[in-house]
Amino acid sequence: SFNSLSPEDTSDPTHSTFTIIPRSDGGSWHGGDQLEVFIKMYDFRGRPKKSGGDFLLARLHNPALFAGVAGQVLDHRNGSYTAVFSLLWEGDAQVEVRLKPYVSGLTHLERNTTEKCTLSHHVLNVEQSKGSVTEITTCNICLKAPQQKLCNYTDLHTGEPWFCYKPKKLNCDTRITHAEGGFRQNLKPMEENLFKSGVNMKVSIPASGPSIINILPKSDDSQKCQTQRCYPGEAMRANPAGYYYQDAWRALDGTSVHQFNNATAISQCLKGKVLHLYGDSTVRQWFEFLIAKVPDLKKFDLKTPPQTGPLMALDYKNNILLTFRCHGPPLRAYTLPVSEFHFVANELDSVVGGANTVVIFGVWAHFGVYPVEVYIRRLLSIRRAVVRLLTRAPDTLVVIRTGNPKRLKLTVNDYYALQRDKILRAIFKEVNVKLLDAWEMTQAHYLPHDLHPPQPIIKNMIDVILSHVC
Repeated sequence: SFNSLSPEDTSDPTHSTFTIIPRSDGGSWHGGDQLEVFIKMYDFRGRPKKSGGDFLLARLHNPALFAGVAGQVLDHRNGSYTAVFSLLWEGDAQVEVRLKPYVSGLTHLERNTTEKCTLSHHVLNVEQSKGSVTEITTCNICLKAPQQKLCNYTDLHTGEPWFCYKPKKLNCDTRITHAEGGFRQNLKPMEENLFKSGVNMKVSIPASGPSIINILPKSDDSQKCQTQRCYPGEAMRANPAGYYYQDAWRALDGTSVHQFNNATAISQCLKGKVLHLYGDSTVRQWFEFLIAKVPDLKKFDLKTPPQTGPLMALDYKNNILLTFRCHGPPLRAYTLPVSEFHFVANELDSVVGGANTVVIFGVWAHFGVYPVEVYIRRLLSIRRAVVRLLTRAPDTLVVIRTGNPKRLKLTVNDYYALQRDKILRAIFKEVNVKLLDAWEMTQAHYLPHDLHPPQPIIKNMIDVILSHVC
């Protein structure tokens, strides 16, 4: 069981190895080939692992060419894995495999998350006119208390639940401010020992032989895949969303990504457009990037919190309107008036839409500590609103930002983010939207993972969005 598991039983990246599988004909690698890497996991006692469940991220890269692509990892559920890469540039390519938090342990964390829904505390700050009475109370999506002891702030249109414990002196209509009140991990000391950064999390696995291959120009007999030969019924293809070359993202979904390297190019693309951005701070980054890069796009002071908005920027000369608004609760790390609690679905219902309207949203980073059902409900609510928008204005461009890998923090780690990323893709699969694959754009890049990707990655993301716009 999880409680009897010792750190020595978990996967040890330094004992584990990866091996590049040679071409089946023994020949050279060419552009268009599929490279396969066999990964064998061992524990801290040096014993081979007999079960799967490790969270591995694989990347193929060339630092000199600023080139990189994410690999697809297949879990054989016996302690071994295969990573598959598309070979997309000529020259050297180096394999990198990293171990993220131990998933068997994370499954326990997921269960912990589900059972203890009250994970983050939020502030109810209330002021009355005669003197000043302030009370702080805990709020969340689900609170364990009889209904008569709760204030019910469930959104009437979306049905999204939100509750606070009733204040002792004040009534439910007097809430003013929402803020984070802290986080409880709910892990025992023994359980915390299973997750150690630099020991069994975010550590590179060494190669048992060469880790670099040389890729020759494309040939007619490129090798597509050889996994089926090794593991019948488990054939897989690397199917990356794109790759970096000379630090520029090249999409593989048919999108021709152009470079928008100056303010003039961006302004010409956005001329006459309305861009509405919704979501968390990873979407707000794009608002901030655009107003920094385009001097004529001037931020209008709406006297609102800079983290949550609403924010607005105008370019009168080119008739460009840019807005940002944060999504509805749950929201961590922000202090904002509760009057600014707006759910994305409700906002979308107020968008007229049309050929000159671009709607962009990303809702993921604040949901990792909640049961997955909470995230599914939120996305289904947004999906219905997107379908309504596209029904009344089919020419509206809708772009959805996926999650991305980030720096290590157990409470909001990449395992949670990846599970929710898969849910996001599945829910919007049949809807006419563009998916911006922030996951692969971050994973394939040479810069360290971060919740808020650094400027070179943001620049590439903006290039992808603008390439959809014009």
